[in-house]
Amino acid sequence: MQHWDVVVIGAGAAGLMCAAQAAYRGRRVLLVDNAKKAGRKILISGGGRCNFTNINAQPQAYLCHNPHFVKSALTRYRAQDFIELVERHGLSFHEKTLGQLFCDESAQDLLDILLTELQYAGATLQLRTEILAVSTTDLGFVLTTSQGPLECDSLVVATGGLSMPKLGATPFGLKLAEQFGLNVYPTRAGLVPFTLHAHDKSRFEPLAGVSLDCLVSSESGHQFRENLLFTHRGLSGPAMLQISNYWWPGQALRINLLPDLDSHEWLKASARERARVSCKNLLNEQLPKRFVEVFLADFKDATTAIGQLPSEQRQQLALMLSEWLIKPNGNEGYRTAEVTLGGVDTDELSSKTMESKKVPGMYFIGEVVDVTGWLGGYNFQWAWSCGWAAGQAV
Repeated sequence: MQHWDVVVIGAGAAGLMCAAQAAYRGRRVLLVDNAKKAGRKILISGGGRCNFTNINAQPQAYLCHNPHFVKSALTRYRAQDFIELVERHGLSFHEKTLGQLFCDESAQDLLDILLTELQYAGATLQLRTEILAVSTTDLGFVLTTSQGPLECDSLVVATGGLSMPKLGATPFGLKLAEQFGLNVYPTRAGLVPFTLHAHDKSRFEPLAGVSLDCLVSSESGHQFRENLLFTHRGLSGPAMLQISNYWWPGQALRINLLPDLDSHEWLKASARERARVSCKNLLNEQLPKRFVEVFLADFKDATTAIGQLPSEQRQQLALMLSEWLIKPNGNEGYRTAEVTLGGVDTDELSSKTMESKKVPGMYFIGEVVDVTGWLGGYNFQWAWSCGWAAGQAV
């Protein structure tokens, strides 16, 4: 039976980082994955250019039942540390909005860096290997795999969440945690587009492809200022993906369609200074015309000049613009979700090393853990940070 100091299950972002770091410390490391290729999620993220970190990655950008858990790893391995790593390898990248960093050319460039680090460190990568069973011994762990048995002193579970099953996502890591007595929080799709009830779907379906800047708020009080995108199935775009992490079935979303304006004051001033302009044409100056057409379909005074609009109707229109309420039917689920909410309870793990408190030598990192970041590179930074932290300890 092959014996390793460390076996890392899962060759995604967190697993790649952890395996390389552990190997640099002189540990004999085997990184295994059941896929044909490492880093599949890295390759498709960010439209194929991988939004690999965010320069604003701070603890408040993460959802976790214990909000303090992420502080240690994020402080010890910062976004700047990962930036310095990829700069040493000559990666060309750029910053988009809100601190998001993307590869200039291709996500493959980033994956190549991680694989090169793995090689430099002396870790072994073994693909097309399915883990069939895991058990403990006095000396560590025994893994039954499709390629034969393995033995190791330390076992790192970096198997990811349930999002994007077409990439091979499975609940293996969650079940493994439960097998060893760790608490696992219920999971749900995160950073995911919304679907709409039939009447709203038929109303807004013609707007598929239309986007607009907005401020969206959840009933919990969380809010995001980004783009909303209409799709054939419902609502997407960065604003909707962000707020989806804070939405629960049955709740409504509150959307400010004119976040740079005070709608009440703007309409009041327009009524005074541009009295002859119709409500519809006034809105066309601020919002996509196709959207205005649908949005005002039930507003009987749409063609009325703003100066002739009674104060009560003007107040109604202002409220429609600043507090448009829409109640999603649901979301698209794991099929299109970018992340998984919930997972291995962080109270079961050391925030410094990611080691299980109940099972010495077993570590959980990445998306399998109950830590979920905002859209925009935050989840990759968590992968680098927690992977690095575990890599220093295994």
